[in-house]
Amino acid sequence: MAKGTNQHRDIRLWPGRPYPLGATWDGSGTNFALFSAHAEGVELCLFDPSGNQETGRITLPEFTHEIWHGYLPDVRPGQRYGYRVYGPYDPPAGHRFNHHKLLIDPYARELSGSLIWDDALFGYVVGSEEEDLSFDERDSAPFVPKSVVVDTAFTWGRNPKPAVPRDRSVIYEMHPRGYTMGHPDIPEATRGTFSALAHPTIPDYLEDLGINAVELLPVHAFLRDRHLEEQGLTNFWGYNSIAFFAPEPAYLHDGDIRDFKNFVQVMHDRGIEVILDVVYNHTAEGNHLGPTLSLRGIDNLSYYYLMNDDHRYYNDFTGTGNALELRHPQVLRMVTDSLRYWTEDMHVDGFRFDLATTLARVSGEYRENSAFLDIVAQDPALSGVKLIAEPWDTGPDGYQVGNFPPGWSEWNDRYRDTVRRFWKGDPGLLGTLASCISGSSDMYNRRGRRPWASINFITAHDGFTLRDLVSYNHKHNEANGEENRDGSDSNNSWNCGVEGPTDDPEILDLRNRQMRNMLTTLLLSSGVPMITAGDELGRTQEGNNNPYCQDNTLSWIPWDDQDAKNTDLLAFTRQLIALRRDHIVFRRSRFFHGGLIPGTEVKDITWLSPSGREMTDQDWKNDNLHTLIALISGEAGNRFLTEEGEPEPDDTFLMVLHSGHEPIRFKAPTLPPSGRWRETLCTGTCTARRGTYTLSERSAVLLQWEKP
Repeated sequence: MAKGTNQHRDIRLWPGRPYPLGATWDGSGTNFALFSAHAEGVELCLFDPSGNQETGRITLPEFTHEIWHGYLPDVRPGQRYGYRVYGPYDPPAGHRFNHHKLLIDPYARELSGSLIWDDALFGYVVGSEEEDLSFDERDSAPFVPKSVVVDTAFTWGRNPKPAVPRDRSVIYEMHPRGYTMGHPDIPEATRGTFSALAHPTIPDYLEDLGINAVELLPVHAFLRDRHLEEQGLTNFWGYNSIAFFAPEPAYLHDGDIRDFKNFVQVMHDRGIEVILDVVYNHTAEGNHLGPTLSLRGIDNLSYYYLMNDDHRYYNDFTGTGNALELRHPQVLRMVTDSLRYWTEDMHVDGFRFDLATTLARVSGEYRENSAFLDIVAQDPALSGVKLIAEPWDTGPDGYQVGNFPPGWSEWNDRYRDTVRRFWKGDPGLLGTLASCISGSSDMYNRRGRRPWASINFITAHDGFTLRDLVSYNHKHNEANGEENRDGSDSNNSWNCGVEGPTDDPEILDLRNRQMRNMLTTLLLSSGVPMITAGDELGRTQEGNNNPYCQDNTLSWIPWDDQDAKNTDLLAFTRQLIALRRDHIVFRRSRFFHGGLIPGTEVKDITWLSPSGREMTDQDWKNDNLHTLIALISGEAGNRFLTEEGEPEPDDTFLMVLHSGHEPIRFKAPTLPPSGRWRETLCTGTCTARRGTYTLSERSAVLLQWEKP
């Protein structure tokens, strides 16, 4: 069909408006608006409810401020649609228009159907000697998910956001599908969906554990990689976004976006926040040899970060083939519109930004005053939600831990590596560990940032589980089909004597103790702790540290596997979270400084040697010392104000972390007024005799000062 013709003249078409972008139902009809600065024409293709049969093709009649738009008074919610965009196909100039390819609306609120891999999805002839300089004329419509017009109305009722103070947050990272796929109490038909996450058994469990924020791996609609599907695998994690406003269709029970909203409502009713792991740094269209599915065919030159010397190729700071061009105002608008949509319409409470350094690159360099960071800081809707950066990417100078601006928290991988190495027994870590457990002030104490700028974690979706961290020295990723080449080789793990499963009771006891040691460190550290779902149950991935393609029991939570469940570890984790909740000294909103607390004669935190005296420079440099002892003053954390308006102090604690392979004797100080130390928790054994304590090897103990 020639550009600009109209197959169905009986479909009423009005000029419409250039804003808002996307397909907007107003109660009477639907406005369609699509940005493309370099297109020569745009056709809207309508499909039947199955998405298989095209029922109409309409040329958008208006072009205003680089927005193509039109209003169809007869289009209602549920309508399937896509775009065909006309323009030059000239890859060296950055243009990849191909009107034979049906394109997903970047602002689609819902997608229908799954992508079916076929060579027709590519703008060039696959296999041609000219590669992407060739031009493919096959229609891709049969293989592309269809965008859907939706009615976004939802009755939230009196459902305020929990607004959990950042210093009180305990984050729980979970996979939206894998968390419920093996749960015996959830109806099988709903498992793996938001409906399953809203089942009462899930918020009951989270509330009992003490979790007040769940962080979901990507929920934006994403693609399953072709090479994985050909191997019988899939993109399980979802870091392959193709539509930034639409939930992943596979996670919606009955394909309705209200499923997600109901899940959020249920979590909020329990005081649990919902944080989304979002991927705005790249899209699933890949490099110059990738498919044409959406942005590439709409306006490749505007949307993507292209090489300066040859626009045929993409700058790749992400390791995925492309990067979005957030210097362009319309691309920046798309990302911030998406964030506002999920905040205001879907009621989520925050975002964790994958490879966030890429979002703040200007002319290839990370800039703390980039347009993206500036616009988020001043936006009334976004500046008030939780913003968490994964502060690195794969590009030049991509590691930016500690360099994000005020208002942002960051994944602190130095914390992760230090805690792992300490409990493995590596020497020379006492100073770094002391900094980490007291909030990493050397990285974050600037420009008014607080300890909650540090997201402390020991495990995450990417890497070993907690159980595997103490069970394997090496990764075992053979199931991924890459001959064990994928995944990190730097795990700082220790198998405690045997690689993998064992029946040896001494090794099993040591592994359980090591898991408790690391959880104790994590949950009693200053900053915001993040727990990976299933770690509290001792979940294993059989040594696979990169199960991104494993949508099976290897990645699912083993709810019904009694051999895998560690109920003692679960109870211990629950105890630690309760301790953190009840004692503000473990979740201070101010950094420890090791100095006198104003108005008192005591220090906020004092680092002690096993002899009971304060640590010296020589002690800190002693590689043979594997014991960190922190005296945390109750004056350092004020729980509440008395009736007279004076702050009431918290309890004082002595925390001892001992990673040595022999027991350690330490002297506990006597504090005024007279009292005694009481053991609050211990991962091993701790005995006392006349003020001197003996702590078993590789153990942690927390003592609490009791006044008479």
